[in-house]
Amino acid sequence: MQFTLEDVKKFGNVEVLAKQMVEGFITGLHKSPYHGFSVEFAEHRLYNNGESTRHIDWKLFAKTDRLYTKRYEEETNLRCQMVIDQSSSMYYPQHNFGKMRFSVMAAAALTYLLHKQRDAVGLHTFSDQLEIETPVRSSGAHIHKLFLQFNELLDKPQTEKRTNVADILHQLAKKVHRRSLVVLFSDMFDNQSDDAQIMSALQHLKHNKHEVLLFHVTDRKTEFDFEFENRPYEFIDAETNEKVRLNPSSIKEQFRTQMTRHYHDLYLKCAKLKIDLIEADINAGFDAILKAYLIKRQKMV
Repeated sequence: MQFTLEDVKKFGNVEVLAKQMVEGFITGLHKSPYHGFSVEFAEHRLYNNGESTRHIDWKLFAKTDRLYTKRYEEETNLRCQMVIDQSSSMYYPQHNFGKMRFSVMAAAALTYLLHKQRDAVGLHTFSDQLEIETPVRSSGAHIHKLFLQFNELLDKPQTEKRTNVADILHQLAKKVHRRSLVVLFSDMFDNQSDDAQIMSALQHLKHNKHEVLLFHVTDRKTEFDFEFENRPYEFIDAETNEKVRLNPSSIKEQFRTQMTRHYHDLYLKCAKLKIDLIEADINAGFDAILKAYLIKRQKMV
């Protein structure tokens, strides 16, 4: 399911849209013949061979022909930090705040899903500094406040701010004391840090026992495939305002090669650190985001 900025403004409520996205996704899982995880999130988990059969839910077994055990409150205490890059480049494409809108809606859907699982959520946004910082809580009142902040982020005009991913991640590693799942939405365009510094910061999070789920947010059509009409364009760097005029067809293949190499290198470095790197194309919908999270969560249980 995909939403435009106009859809969000028409509904006027990110929470309603997030609920629709999650419930549509869950319905799809029920209909799918491939069940990799339980969708009875707060109450059940898959039975593992060798465990006690004492807590198996036999009524659910009769309905699903799969073994689930009842999960108790203390088993569901996952702490999650939502971290959203809100630097200038995240507002591309400008006509609908593409990457920023996508990241906010994806984070809202995950927040709704986490709350459904009785887990605790906190929100951080950043550019070259931390912008929003909230505590990590699971109460209904706290989750409601997060949705209000998601609404404000969508209404906020584009900021002219650069990114400093490495410094922000180091700050988070120092601030977040209890083991958490850190979910990062960023296009990873950074004018102040090189790849080595960013990897060092991600390693800092892993060293502090945090799990990291990195959604590499892109408008794949233009930022990877460089699909533009065959005519001259003026390209403007969203964070430095540097301008260059050229015909995209003249550098298209070279651009694709460099971007493919960059992404592959980033993927390999994250894999080495045991960090899940997921390409999040803003034109591809949100199901891949929700599925990646559920797979990660199941590994952490």
